[in-house]
Amino acid sequence: MTASKQAKSSLLRNKVYMRVYGAYTAAAFGDWFDILAIQVLVGYRWQASPLMLALLPIANALPSILLGSVAGVAADRLNKLKLMRICDLFTAALTLFILLAPNMVWLFPILIVRAAISTLNVPAQQALTRSIVREEQLLQATSLNGIVNQGSKIGGPLLGGLALSFLSPQWCIVLNACFRLSSYLLLWSVGKEAVNSVEEGEKTSKSAEKQKESLSIIWKEGWSFIIRSRLLLSSMIFGLIGALAIQMIDFQFTSLFRELAPDQESLLGWMVAASGAGAIIIILIINKMNREVRYGWRLGSGYALIGVSIGGLGLLPQDGSVLAVLILGFVLGIGNGIYMVTFNYCLQKETPPDLIGRVFGIQSTILGVVMIVAPLLGGLTVQAVGPARTFLSFGLVILVIGLFGILFGKLLWPASKTRNGDSASGQVKELV
Repeated sequence: MTASKQAKSSLLRNKVYMRVYGAYTAAAFGDWFDILAIQVLVGYRWQASPLMLALLPIANALPSILLGSVAGVAADRLNKLKLMRICDLFTAALTLFILLAPNMVWLFPILIVRAAISTLNVPAQQALTRSIVREEQLLQATSLNGIVNQGSKIGGPLLGGLALSFLSPQWCIVLNACFRLSSYLLLWSVGKEAVNSVEEGEKTSKSAEKQKESLSIIWKEGWSFIIRSRLLLSSMIFGLIGALAIQMIDFQFTSLFRELAPDQESLLGWMVAASGAGAIIIILIINKMNREVRYGWRLGSGYALIGVSIGGLGLLPQDGSVLAVLILGFVLGIGNGIYMVTFNYCLQKETPPDLIGRVFGIQSTILGVVMIVAPLLGGLTVQAVGPARTFLSFGLVILVIGLFGILFGKLLWPASKTRNGDSASGQVKELV
C-alpha cells in the first residue's frame, strides 16, 4: 500500500505529465460543451430527422477511417507534443467556423475537417503518456485520463445546460474554442528539454534501419502485433461487436428525449451528467482496488450494465420520472467507466512502448469504420420503428454481448502473468 501511494504521489509530482494532463482536461471539457451545443442546435432548433442526426458521428468518424492508422504512425515517429499543440490550435479555429454554418449542409464539411485534425491527437496523447510515466504508474495514469473523460461528462453538460438557459448554443461553441486555446497554452508551457529527453531515450533504443522503414511497413507491424496477441485480438473483436450495437443508438438520444420530454432541452444534459457521475465514481473505485484485473469479467460487466440502462430508457413513458432518467444514466456511466478503463489499460499494458501509437491508431480506425455503418443503420431503424423500441431492442443485444464476455472470459482472455498498477509492491497479478 505504501509503495502504491508513493507511485501515485510521484505521478502527481511529474510536472510534464500534469501539464499534459491539464491540457487534456481542458480539451475534454471543451469538447462536451461543443457536443451538447451541436446536438441541441441540430436536434431541437433545426429539428433534424433521426437520419440527419446519424450523419453527425459519421462526419467525425470518416477522417478516423482514412487517417487513423497514419495518425498512429505519426504519433510514434514525430514529436508528440508538437502534434498535440497543432491539433489544439487548428481545432480552436475550426470550432469558431462552426458559428458561420447556417444549416447541416455547411456544418458537415467543417466537422469533417476538424475531426481530421483531431485524429492525430488521441494516439499522440496516449503515446506521450506512455513515454512520460513509469511502468508502475501506467494504471494510475490510465485511470486519471479516464476520470477526466468522464468528469467532463459531469461538468460539461451541467455547465453547458446552464449556459443554454441564458445563452444560445453558439456561445457554448465559443467556450469550446476557449478551452482548446487553454489546452494549447498548457502544452506550450511544457519545457522542450523535458519531453525531448524522454523521446531521445526512446530513439536511442531503435536501430537505424527502423528509422528508415516506410510508413506502410510500420503500419503493418501494428496489425501483425495485434493478430499475434491473443489478449489484444480478443479485446479488439469484443469491443468491435459491442461498439456496433452501441453506435446504432449513440447519437439517437436526442430523438428519444424529444419524445420523452419535448419541452426540456436540458434533460439530455442531466442524463449525461448522471452518466458521468456513475463513471467517475466507479473509476475512482477501480483506481483504489488492489486485486487482479480480470479482462473478461470487467469488459463483460461493463457492456451488461450499458445494455440494462439503454433498454431501460426505451421503456420510459412520455413525461415520465426525471429520477428514473437519472438512475438509468448513472448505471450507464458505471458500465461505461468499467469498460473504458479496462479496455484502455489492456491496450497500453499489453503493447510495447514503441507500438502504442500504432495500436491506438488502428483501434481508432476500427471504431471509425463502425461509426460510419452503425449510425446510418440506427437512424434508419429509429425512423422506421421509433426511438423507444429501438433503444429497448439494442439494449437487450448489448446485455447479451456483456453476458457472453463474462461467461466465456477465460476462453477469450487466457491467463497471463503480468503486473497491474500496484506492481511497485512487487506482487505479481494474474490477468484473466
